[in-house]
Amino acid sequence: MKGRINTELGEISINPDVIAMYAGSVAVECFGIVGMAAVNMKDGLVKLLKRESLKHGINVVLNDNKISLDFHVIVSYGVSILAVADNLISSVRYKVEEFTGLEIEHINILVEGVRVID
Repeated sequence: MKGRINTELGEISINPDVIAMYAGSVAVECFGIVGMAAVNMKDGLVKLLKRESLKHGINVVLNDNKISLDFHVIVSYGVSILAVADNLISSVRYKVEEFTGLEIEHINILVEGVRVID
């Protein structure tokens, strides 16, 4: 389902993949986030995604032009997960709402792993 915005000049449709890619690029810029994670359900393994594959660590659901986001992230060792999650939520909420013009209804953070940063 696409996000749709009606204007006096016509209709704007936003693909969920575009929202996921933008939200992923915002997320990896946040302090304490090492990157997005891909979870292999069969093996239960977590893999750090490369920058080209950020949207695979994010689930986007559009319902009545409201966005719900699920982030699968890997955080830095030694940082407060609560502080990182609060920072991620506020940054993503502000930037994605400004970028799309759509309201964010939910942001869920799923911490899939912890990594030591050199």
